[in-house]
Amino acid sequence: MMRALAGLIGGLLFGAGLAISGMINPLKVLAFLDVAGDWDPSLAFVMGGAIPVAAIGFAIGRQRRTPALSAAFIGPARVSLDARLLGGAALFGVGWGLTGYCPGPALASIAHAAPASLAFVAAMLGGMALYRLLLRAA
Repeated sequence: MMRALAGLIGGLLFGAGLAISGMINPLKVLAFLDVAGDWDPSLAFVMGGAIPVAAIGFAIGRQRRTPALSAAFIGPARVSLDARLLGGAALFGVGWGLTGYCPGPALASIAHAAPASLAFVAAMLGGMALYRLLLRAA
């Protein structure tokens, strides 16, 4: 129960931060990515605020033997670069650059029920399902 409550609170806090920072607005994200055009550097401040907070969290986590609400820390299963990782990163970047959405902000933006965000989330979920099907078939 506590894990679910912590997850809910963390998700709500993360979503609120995305909304307040403007990261759920795809036009703002695209303006940030357009460094050769009408560049909007304001999202750099979001990153500048997030990196120290995350660094502090990781530093605290490294000092603990176990997490507060789980039996063990779970890290990535793989630590090497391979074609799947690089291809996925490239696909993520292309999708983000074309639409201005990435998964977290897209999920937070469906609260506005904008057709573009709903279409993006539907396509994202469809792509995830297709990947799982293809992975099982291989």
